[in-house]
Amino acid sequence: MTIATFLLFTVCVALATWWVTRGGGESTDEGYFLAGRSLTSVFIAGSLLLTNLSTEQLIGLNAAAFTEGLSVMAWEVVAGISLVALALIFLPRYLKSGIATIPQFFETRYGSGVRTLTTFIFVIAYTLILLPFVLYLGARGLSGMLDLETRLGLDELQTIWAVIIFIAVVGGAYAIWGGLKAVAVSDTFNGAGLLVGGLLITYFTLSKVAGEGNSLFSAFTLIADHDPDAFRSLGTMDEDVSWPTLFTGVLLLNFFYWSTNQQIIQRTFGAKNLAEGQKGVLMAAFFKILAPLILVLPGIAAAYLVDQDPDFAAQVDGKADRAYGALVASVLPEALVGFFAAVVVGSILSTFNSVLNSSATLFSLDIYKKFIRPDASMRQVVISGQLCSLLVGIFAVIAAPTFFHGRDEIFGFFQKLNGVYFIPILAIMLIGLSNRTVDGKSAMITLVVGLIAMSLGTFLSGATETEPGWVVGTFYSAYHYMAVVFVGLILLQLTLGAIGLRRSEPYVQRDVGAVDLTPWKAAPVVGGGLILMAISVYAIFAF
Repeated sequence: MTIATFLLFTVCVALATWWVTRGGGESTDEGYFLAGRSLTSVFIAGSLLLTNLSTEQLIGLNAAAFTEGLSVMAWEVVAGISLVALALIFLPRYLKSGIATIPQFFETRYGSGVRTLTTFIFVIAYTLILLPFVLYLGARGLSGMLDLETRLGLDELQTIWAVIIFIAVVGGAYAIWGGLKAVAVSDTFNGAGLLVGGLLITYFTLSKVAGEGNSLFSAFTLIADHDPDAFRSLGTMDEDVSWPTLFTGVLLLNFFYWSTNQQIIQRTFGAKNLAEGQKGVLMAAFFKILAPLILVLPGIAAAYLVDQDPDFAAQVDGKADRAYGALVASVLPEALVGFFAAVVVGSILSTFNSVLNSSATLFSLDIYKKFIRPDASMRQVVISGQLCSLLVGIFAVIAAPTFFHGRDEIFGFFQKLNGVYFIPILAIMLIGLSNRTVDGKSAMITLVVGLIAMSLGTFLSGATETEPGWVVGTFYSAYHYMAVVFVGLILLQLTLGAIGLRRSEPYVQRDVGAVDLTPWKAAPVVGGGLILMAISVYAIFAF
């Protein structure tokens, strides 16, 4: 029954995606990479959410909550504020330029050198950090939900390899042959399943905590009595996401991820117009603020169940990243386990094929068409993107178990790896938007210095291992170190501009007329309401 429902839902999503996207013009570069600039608010919101809500969130964030409690909700609630900034500040600028990639924006602002360097940074980071992490955690979670080690007769590592290869083959088919429209449509279908399934997991988990005949609210009382810190939104100083980090590295990582990260915001570049883009982004912001119901609460409840249920404790076996898969297997009816496993596969596929599509877009438009074959036809550009997707997928499959197997605190490790390139690129983006005179040389120097500083602080300080090293010893948290580097990079680029590295004429952004730029009139009011909502969530659970 479990396997049957798993296969049924997976096949239904694939067929529905094919039906919606058939004849959609994916043979052209704009059709393949930007869905023909035809995406409406629902598809934009659905794709944004499910591209993000993959295993690094569903399994990784619940694993973090299993260890530290509600404080890790920062990665979701603060994201809502960052999405408001995308809708009101960044998206109008991006759509005005008619870009398909963030490096293209950097070229219009700084020149071709910055475009090329940032393209390589994105592709390498996606290949060696993001995709391996998503594939590895997805394989771990799916193995636990479906008990694949027993079903397949393989050991843990062999099962992980098998699942990773399966995900890569199916996800690659969406991204390589379907383009962004197939990615966005499949994301929306899977997103609906993830929302329903995730809420069911939360409901059944709280019911198990509360016990037969008791209300769900009694579960919160039992958990709070067992661990008074479980539902405190402001993390203590010994936690990875302590409350001061909300104003330093955690804020900056969220801000980059939702405003400048190619993999995430590419679907907003395919918006039908600015109003539809803003509606979709703000819709996603609303759901991100509520996301802890699915991405944090089950992990907190699992920590309680480990101390109350010996059978559940045996399934988790002391490993936080097994907690969510164990919950799915133990609290859902058998038929629903297969359905939810299919949804989880869908969420993994969403991130996997979205990253492949973004990598293809970056390579084809920023490297292949610009440097390798400027006279390439539209079909040749699309083929180059498909080949790039294939190679990136193969490297990611190889890297996934190699980089992450056997590590503890995987979610925090992943976030610190992201900081290596998030922080430098965010610095030059904010200066590029707010300062009209600094030139490309100042951006190149700032970018290189930032990559070196973040690499030293991440890889040579011990900040990604159990021992914190000099970064944490000096700055108390690796996230504080990110903020110090970020401020230093801002000052560096401004100083370089002041001493002569400036444009001969101030930068003026040109409207290329790609889409209608009439904003959604309600966007400022809705955005302000969402920010107030996010702050209120923190205030309610602060003490």
